[in-house]
Amino acid sequence: MAKKYIYKYTEGDGKNKMLLGGKGANLCEMTQIGLRVPPGFVITTEACLDYIANNRLPEGLMESVRQNMTWLEQETGKQFGGATNPLLVSVRSGSAMSMPGMMDTILNLGLNETTLAGLIKLTGNERFGYDAYRRFIQLFGKIALGIDDKHFDEHFESIKRRAGVKVDLGLNANDLKDIGQLFLKVVQEQTGRAFPQDPYEQLELAVKAVFNSWMGQRAVDYRREFKITPEMANGTAVNVVTMVFGNMGNDCSTGVGFTRDPGTGENVMYGEYLVNAQGEDVVAGIRTPQPMSVARAKPGERSMEEAMPAAYAELCEVRERLERHYSDMQDIEFTVQRNKLYMLQT
Repeated sequence: MAKKYIYKYTEGDGKNKMLLGGKGANLCEMTQIGLRVPPGFVITTEACLDYIANNRLPEGLMESVRQNMTWLEQETGKQFGGATNPLLVSVRSGSAMSMPGMMDTILNLGLNETTLAGLIKLTGNERFGYDAYRRFIQLFGKIALGIDDKHFDEHFESIKRRAGVKVDLGLNANDLKDIGQLFLKVVQEQTGRAFPQDPYEQLELAVKAVFNSWMGQRAVDYRREFKITPEMANGTAVNVVTMVFGNMGNDCSTGVGFTRDPGTGENVMYGEYLVNAQGEDVVAGIRTPQPMSVARAKPGERSMEEAMPAAYAELCEVRERLERHYSDMQDIEFTVQRNKLYMLQT
């Protein structure tokens, strides 16, 4: 009997964090209690350990990934690599124990010249398309191809200077298009080959990169520092999740938070969000996040409660449900795409 290396969020056991990682297990659990989670699947920690032991992906794994991508296409009505309604995914790590910032995430995977054109036509939003593409090239270049951020950042800064803006929100579609082209050149210069255009090649390289990050220096040092033994967490799972976009316009946002105030334990929604942004913007310190609730907003700040009242009200309901379900305070990540709330982690 061949090992089962992949579980859809509709079928994984939310209690089995050793196999599915904390992130994967909780995405399965949230899906199965009826919260809105983008469709996805988790590649198990066993696949990671087999990969590390043999220095290659387990036999049949990519074939199984392809079958699950076909399922994702059916679930979403989108096509991976498609020219008209492209399916993009995020590829995210997740071990049995939380190791913040130690392992890797790649967003917007599946973008290439064809799908980029399709995404722009579909959304009618050139700026969004080029913004997603430049983010993908840099993240993929750094994580899957090992290119230092500085090579991308110097081009980014030069275009910002040319445009006379301080923050990336001030850049227009043409600026972002130019950045994307410069980033493609960086990849060619640094690796000696063109940026991979085949979405399945991108996906395979991303899965390997996440598995490799388990034995990366940062992760190894972190486990030693916090005395995380193999009995507590062994290997990282890989989550392949349908992309939802917090950077599609002003009816979109992304945020992180707690279901209570972590400093005092007070029973209030606590956290930060950013309009028209993707997840890494909130934690990277590129822009100043805004508070979720009116009660926490300082003068000049615009809370999620004011800016997106319907999504905020739904988030408050989700907060109640999660606390009831887990009997504990939760740490959450979410994205709002066109005023629709999606849960990305608890």
